[in-house]
Amino acid sequence: MANESTSSTLSELYTEIVAEAEFVIQEKSLMMNLVKNYTIAGGGKSVEVPIYSAIAAAAVAEATDLSNTAVDPSSVTITASEVGVMTTLTDLARNSAPRNVVADIGRLFGEGIAKKMDQDLIALFDGFSTTLGDGTTAIAASSIFNAASTLRAAGLPIDECYAVLHPKIAYDLKANLTNTFANPNAGDLQNEAMRNGFVGTLAGIKVFETSNMSNTGTAGDYKGAVFHKDALALATMQGIKIETQRDASLRADEVVATSVYGVGELHDSYGVEMHFDSSIQ
Repeated sequence: MANESTSSTLSELYTEIVAEAEFVIQEKSLMMNLVKNYTIAGGGKSVEVPIYSAIAAAAVAEATDLSNTAVDPSSVTITASEVGVMTTLTDLARNSAPRNVVADIGRLFGEGIAKKMDQDLIALFDGFSTTLGDGTTAIAASSIFNAASTLRAAGLPIDECYAVLHPKIAYDLKANLTNTFANPNAGDLQNEAMRNGFVGTLAGIKVFETSNMSNTGTAGDYKGAVFHKDALALATMQGIKIETQRDASLRADEVVATSVYGVGELHDSYGVEMHFDSSIQ
């Protein structure tokens, strides 16, 4: 019989879906690569992350015993939960589609879970105690330098810090850098922003844009952040998993993708919330 679906055929199809979905998650998730990553293993659905306070050294005289310094870490517990997406792939759609529908499903599943992961991590920006802006003004280059000074004052290496902004907020930053896109005396950074729309590195901080950021309920009002990579954490218990269920009467297969992870704030002082309003929205 031609075009029949056997367990071998379906196994190959769904292996391709998993491979495509895993690749897309790695490519599409911005935040995953900017935060601390942990793996939850050995039973349970939580990971306890120890948080160590800074230890100060002191001068000591020759032949004098050092005094004991206690190391008493606190901890943050990150608990994983499940996210998922499902679609129904009919036999007719799979067998007649001019495109590789299996790869398309893998890409869509990967994008969906990557977006959810980014949204969950970005939601933590609102938890930073230090805030610049009040949601009524546009961002400026000086705002990034201000945030950088806060992180530098905390003793953090600035080359491990990032800024994540909504594209509508990043527009104002680029406009400020380029004197509203028309600065005849622009330097290298301004010229790069003019040519490619890429801010690049500002005040030693790599600046990224993402649309996976909801407004605060007011149009154009977004909460981004400037933060060190250890400020936030992603704890993964299960990467993307694909399962299928055959519906014979429907002549179709239900395709289900799930992932199990948790997010959490590790160091409140390692991040600065950037609460600004877009001038074009």
